[in-house]
Amino acid sequence: MFHRIRRRRAEAEMAEMLRKHAEFEARIIANQRPPHPATIAPESVAEPAPVVDDFLPADLRVPSHDQVEGRMMPWPWPIVIDNEVVACAECATYRDWLIISTRGQVWLRCRAGHQQLEPRLDTAWFNRHSGPSDATHATFEECLRHLGH
Repeated sequence: MFHRIRRRRAEAEMAEMLRKHAEFEARIIANQRPPHPATIAPESVAEPAPVVDDFLPADLRVPSHDQVEGRMMPWPWPIVIDNEVVACAECATYRDWLIISTRGQVWLRCRAGHQQLEPRLDTAWFNRHSGPSDATHATFEECLRHLGH
């Protein structure tokens, strides 16, 4: 019984709110007047925009993904996949990795220089966790020196 009373009160309150809203909307519409014809500016013919070379200079351009052989990023923390900490197969180190993404594969390189393929990681994982590139290098060794390995 009380739920009927509450429902009727809610319906009455809703109807009152809708009525007030309609009155307010009618007042706003009544206060809007069309602009005076003298205040309307005539449309001017737009001049075509000048053609500008909007490409960056060659020294500021970043190579696209198909122009780069691979990408690397440092990873100082342990890598945990499926609740298992990944360790180097040769020296058993489990942190301070260099993660390499190349040809659709992800490789892990420890500080000692051992590399191993990690099939449980993919390039989508790499892209989610890597930041923007800060440099490009011509050789693998130059990139290793840049990243401190």
